[in-house]
Amino acid sequence: MGALRVFSVAGEPSGDALGGALMAGLITLVPDVCFDGIGGPLMQARGLSSRFDMSELSVMGIAEVLPKYRHLKRRIAQTAQEVIDTRPDVLITIDSPDFSLRVAKLVKAGSNIRTVHYVAPTVWAWRPGRARKMAQVIDHVLALFPFEPPFMTAEGMACDFVGHPAATVSQATETEAAEFRAKHGLAEAAPLVLVLPGSRRGEISRMSPVFGAALAQVAKDQPGMRMVLPAAQAVADNVKEQVKSWPYQPIILDPREKTLADGLVEKRAAFRAADVALATSGTVALELAAANTPMVSAFDLHWLSRAIINRMVTTDTGSLINHVTDSRVVPEVIGKDFNVSYVSAALNLLIEHPTGQLAAMHKTMDALGRGGEDPGLRAARAVMAGLS
Repeated sequence: MGALRVFSVAGEPSGDALGGALMAGLITLVPDVCFDGIGGPLMQARGLSSRFDMSELSVMGIAEVLPKYRHLKRRIAQTAQEVIDTRPDVLITIDSPDFSLRVAKLVKAGSNIRTVHYVAPTVWAWRPGRARKMAQVIDHVLALFPFEPPFMTAEGMACDFVGHPAATVSQATETEAAEFRAKHGLAEAAPLVLVLPGSRRGEISRMSPVFGAALAQVAKDQPGMRMVLPAAQAVADNVKEQVKSWPYQPIILDPREKTLADGLVEKRAAFRAADVALATSGTVALELAAANTPMVSAFDLHWLSRAIINRMVTTDTGSLINHVTDSRVVPEVIGKDFNVSYVSAALNLLIEHPTGQLAAMHKTMDALGRGGEDPGLRAARAVMAGLS
């Protein structure tokens, strides 16, 4: 038997992190493995040469996708044809379902290549019919959350709960957090606010003006406040451009200024050092929970996307912490409520009462596999079992 050949597709920094962990797991199990596909710096560090820049795929929302529709359609066709031409043992698509599942559809139409999708779609939150449609093109799903497999298996797909790397990755120590504060002149910051406006250009442009104005308002109420903003590599320039106009300036951590390993160490130290976070809703909430950093979760879409999606939502919360623990402890400022007044009020309240989320964050990390086998290795075992 020759080398195991894996074609992987990721379109977001969070997917790149999952893909990197999965690739590490596969290398552990099958040293003779070859990777091809699309990914970011973490997947590239494991040996992937990305066929094009992953950031081209970081688009979310109907109105946001429309201007790039033709380009994305070309990339979908190109990627699917490359999979068919290279005939890997398995195609692993990672999150980014609007792109990934269209690629899988074309691959299935032109071959019998096995398809695995990593990150089950949130059918428990909106558009539950997606699972049935997905089953037409996906053989196997790797789920992050323990309650997801029944939604997938009910439609005929194999599904394994593998957990999330955020639950098992090593966290910064208190000493490292203190050193981070000292290095950046933040020893006396009270509070230190971690600012996370997103990892896609569109959402950063949409969220940043309200974030900046709200944080300026909070700074008036909290004179000792300082801010740190860890930027995602692909959008660091966009973040810097947006933040220029903020009345109150954060310290921006640009991962391009360090090695990949040192950048991750600094990011984890920042997460641990912060007292609270203002974050765009998404999987970054799990990283915050792992670091025991309480958060205000915020999100908005283009008005057209919001109007359409609001008709499809079947849950009253978008917070992953709230979902996993069946609670509502993470405050959310979403959609029409996403404005300076509501964001600043929610953040001020969190600063005054920061401990209410801790139990839910601990419960979430336990549910996602803390203390167990590395999720990347679990995902790799599931992939290999499906191929056997």
